[in-house]
Formats: sequence, C-alpha cells, structure tokens
Amino acid sequence: MTAEFEGEGGDQLRAAAVSVFADRLPMAEKYWEALANAGVERGLIGPREVDRLWGRHILNCAVIAEILADGETVVDIGSGAGLPGVAVAIAKPGVEMTLVEPLLRRATFLEEVVAELGIDVRVIRGRAEEKAVVKAAGRADVVTSRAVAPLDRLGKWSAPLLRPGGRLVAIKGSSASEEITTHLGTLGRIGLSGLRVEQCGTSTLATPTTVVLATRVGGRR
Repeated sequence: MTAEFEGEGGDQLRAAAVSVFADRLPMAEKYWEALANAGVERGLIGPREVDRLWGRHILNCAVIAEILADGETVVDIGSGAGLPGVAVAIAKPGVEMTLVEPLLRRATFLEEVVAELGIDVRVIRGRAEEKAVVKAAGRADVVTSRAVAPLDRLGKWSAPLLRPGGRLVAIKGSSASEEITTHLGTLGRIGLSGLRVEQCGTSTLATPTTVVLATRVGGRR
C-alpha cells in the first residue's frame, strides 16, 4: 500500500502536508506507509484509521511543531505508533526527540521506523514515571503526548521529565478547557502553571489541533 491523500479533501490534505513537511514530505509518506502496513498488521493502528491517517493522525500531530524551537529537547511519552513524536521529528528536524513507550511491540515498531526513515530519534522502552526513564530523558525542554491519560495523571508523569521552565504540550480534544478547570489544583501542586489552550495548524488544517500548554515551575536548575 502506498501513501495516498484520502477522500474528497485529498487536494487540501496534500497542500497541508506540503506546507507542514516541505522537502521532507517523502519521509512523511514513508511513515504513512509504515503505519498503514506494519502498524495495522501489528495492531498499533485500527484498519478503519487507514483512510484518515493524514488528516486525523499524521498532520494533526505534526502541526504542533510550529510551537517548538530548533535545538529544544523533546520527550514524547506513551508514543505508541509514534504520534505525535515521529510526525513532529519529521516536520521539525531541529528538535532533539526522544520517544518513550512501555510496550515491547510498540517500542520495536518505533525503532524500526526510526531506522527506516533515517531520523535522529532516540527510543526508550519504559514508563514515563520510572526512575530510569527520568534519569535517561529528564530535564527536557518539552514533553509531548497524545491520548495518553487525563490531564492530572499526564501532569504527574510529565513534570519530573521537564526542566524548570520547560513546557508540557498535550494534544487534547474539545474538552481541553474543562480538563484544565477540573485538574487545576492537582497540576499546581505538582509544579505546573500557566495552563492554557491553544490551536495549532490554524493556517493549514480544516480542523486545527487543540493542545494544552503548561510550564513547570520550581525544582532544581
């Protein structure tokens, strides 16, 4: 199966992909092929998702690269099939990306994809809250995630991996503001402040990506 831009909105998706990935679009297409083939075969991607891989998954994740800066260290927790970590690494080669994934079959897939794409990305098998993972990947500038956990648990796993002043960037859905309201007290107690909702991809995607942002305060520098 080769990469295709799905449905009636295919031309718009292709234009968005060109804008987001530029000369690295062929690499993004290779990633699409890995998700649509090995990703489905190994149960990392549902078969029904193949027809919406570009819009709902790859581009939805890749556009958060616009709020990252070259040179930043980024840790993607619960990376799964590489969303958002691999998509961001393709779109923003200037960041230093680490993928954290506890399940062997997913971590193996990630290692294979990284090798096939030839991108400078580290894969760590483990849970974000494990001491060994914090030691190996901690003091990051940014911790990203997508569909991993409610915001309170996500904050508890992300904060120890962030340097003071580092940012949590969590892809969320329409209930993002409600999650902030619900978990604000817990997040404050673990050292995350300045919580807010932002939209990424407003100039490229028909449906922009909603993210929750927070900054880690306190701790040792």
